Amino acid sequence: MLLLDAGTGIRRVSSLLANRPFVGTILLTHLHWDHVEGIPFFASGDRDGAQVRLFLPPQDDGADAESVLARMMSPPLFPIRPGELRGQWTFDVLPPEAFSATGMAVGRLNVVAREVPHKGGRTVGYRVTDGHSTVGYIPDHCPTVIGPGPDGWGAYHPAALELAQDVDVLFHDAQLVPEELADQAFFGHAAADYAVELGRRAGAHKVVLFHHRPDRTDDAVDHMVSRFSLSSIDVVAAAEATVFVL
Repeated sequence: MLLLDAGTGIRRVSSLLANRPFVGTILLTHLHWDHVEGIPFFASGDRDGAQVRLFLPPQDDGADAESVLARMMSPPLFPIRPGELRGQWTFDVLPPEAFSATGMAVGRLNVVAREVPHKGGRTVGYRVTDGHSTVGYIPDHCPTVIGPGPDGWGAYHPAALELAQDVDVLFHDAQLVPEELADQAFFGHAAADYAVELGRRAGAHKVVLFHHRPDRTDDAVDHMVSRFSLSSIDVVAAAEATVFVL
């Protein structure tokens, strides 16, 4: 099993497993709180019999993975450290092969990582395939920092295009709408219009708008999706507990 990121939603995995121990891999895109704060509350990972491999992007200061996680998960801010989680946990930075043309093996899956621009620490996106179906996952992405691009929404740079190329499903940062970019892109996110156009340019079959702005209502998210009803590709909004069958 493979989990991408470990926000509070990771708690739901325990019920999906009927509280059996988790045996698998967690890949983090970056270390902001909303992508890691579920780790100590992941019941199927924090128990006897669990076998968890966790990878995160290499850090600019060369710090090892466990010590970086301990910056948010250790006294006095939290009662235990990563190494005190029960079960068998290993913490590593992504190996060089993850950034190679062929990627790294994660069980029966192949994973390619590419660095993408996002404010506040090294961030990657992932491309995951089983040889039949392929998923692109770029949850935090600020393309405007490398230029406005042809539409003013940000540059369609090679790393993003590679991760999204011909995927069955592209999960992409869509926290903003274009009129919010001038004021809000400072925090490191993309416009929904960028996500859809990236998917179209890359030949993705479906784009899932992800990482919604916290104060955007469900009705507003539905309205956002409706703006792409005439798009040449399928566009939907990410929603908690949604299942995609590939």
